[in-house]
Amino acid sequence: MVQGLIVLPWWGYVLVALALTHITIASVTIYLHRHQTHRALDLHPAVAHVFRLWLWLTTGMVTKAWVAIHRKHHARCETEEDPHSPQVLGLRKVLWQGAELYRAEAKNAETLAKFGHNTPDDWLERHVYTRHSASGIVVTLILNVLCFGPLGLTIWAVQMAWIPFFAAGIVNGVGHYYGYRNFECADAATNIVPIGILIGGEELHNNHHTYASSAKFSCKPWELDIGWGYIRALEALGLATVKKVAPIPTYTQPKEVCDLDTVRAVIHHRFEVMARFAREVLHEVHGEEVRKAAAANRQTAKLLKGARRLMVREKALIGEAGHRQLQEVLAANSTLHTVYTMKERLQDVWRRSASSQEQLREALQDWCHQAEATGIQALSNFATAIRSYAATKITA
Repeated sequence: MVQGLIVLPWWGYVLVALALTHITIASVTIYLHRHQTHRALDLHPAVAHVFRLWLWLTTGMVTKAWVAIHRKHHARCETEEDPHSPQVLGLRKVLWQGAELYRAEAKNAETLAKFGHNTPDDWLERHVYTRHSASGIVVTLILNVLCFGPLGLTIWAVQMAWIPFFAAGIVNGVGHYYGYRNFECADAATNIVPIGILIGGEELHNNHHTYASSAKFSCKPWELDIGWGYIRALEALGLATVKKVAPIPTYTQPKEVCDLDTVRAVIHHRFEVMARFAREVLHEVHGEEVRKAAAANRQTAKLLKGARRLMVREKALIGEAGHRQLQEVLAANSTLHTVYTMKERLQDVWRRSASSQEQLREALQDWCHQAEATGIQALSNFATAIRSYAATKITA
C-alpha cells in the first residue's frame, strides 16, 4: 500500500482527523462567529489572518458571506426570510441540506450588501480568498494525500463534511428545534447539550441567541464552552481582547420601593429575571396547584400538569394548539391565571419603549404592589426579590 510522508497507527489517523476538524470548528466559532459577526472580541491581526487562511484551506467559506448570512439569521430569525430556520423549513431540510441553504443565500447580493459590512476587504480577500474560494480545499486535498497517502483522502472527506453537518446542520437545525432553554428569548434557539466541545461551544445556542454580543456562550456553572477557553488563552497571550460578555446580576438588601437603579437593573437583566420568575413563581405555583387538583380531580390535574412548559414558553413560540391548551388551563384555575397574567405584566414593563425612566419605575413599583396584593406567597417573595436588583456587574 502506498504510504504518505507521515505513517501512523489507525488510531493516529482518527486523532489527526479529529484535531484538524476541531481547529476548523474553533476558527468558525472564534473568528467568524464571535469576532467578525458579533464583534464580541478583538483579535490580533496575525491571529485573525491565521483563522482566515485556515478556513480558506478547509471550508472554502468567504468571511463576508458567512457573516452576512448569520447576521440575517439573527435579524429575521424564525421568519420566511431566515436563511435556515427549521421552524419554517423543517428540521430534516436544515439538518441534511444546511450547506445547500448556505450556498444559495451566499448568492443573494442584497444579503451580502445589507449584512456583510465591516468584513475583510484587503488584497488577499479580494484576489485570493473570495475570487478563488474553492482553491484552498484543493490545496488541502493535495497536502493530505502527500502527508497521509490514500488515507489522506478519507481525512479530507471528513474535513469537508464536518462543518456542513455539524455547523450548518446540527447548530442551525437541532439548535432551533430540540434541547433545553435557560432563557425564553424571542426565537426557538435551544442549548443542544451543556458540554460545548464537539462544536466549539456552539452547542449553547439558546444562551448565544439571548446574549448575541457575548464572547462567552456558557451561562450556568455546569455549562462548558471550550471556545471561551481558547479565547481566554489568546487573551492571556495578548492576542485577543474580550469586549463584552453576558451581564451578571448583583443584589442589595431589598428596598422599600423601586428606584431608577432598580428599574435599570431589572430591564438590563430581563432574561435572567424571567428565568428566575419561571423557577420561583411559575414552577412553584404550578406544582402546588397540580398537587391540590390531584387530590380532587385527576382529569383536572392532568390538564394542569401539561401546561407547565406552555406557561414558561415565549408566547409567539407555542403555536395555535398550544394557545388553546393554555387558555383552557388558565380558565380552569384562577391561581395559575393570576401568576401568568403577572408574568405578562412584568414583561410589559420593559416593552414600553416610549416610556420615560420615571414611568418605567412607577410601572415596576405598581407591579410589585399588585404581586403582593394577590396573596400568592411566591409572587410576594418575587416582588421582594425584584427590589433587590442593583447595578450591573460585567465580568469576563
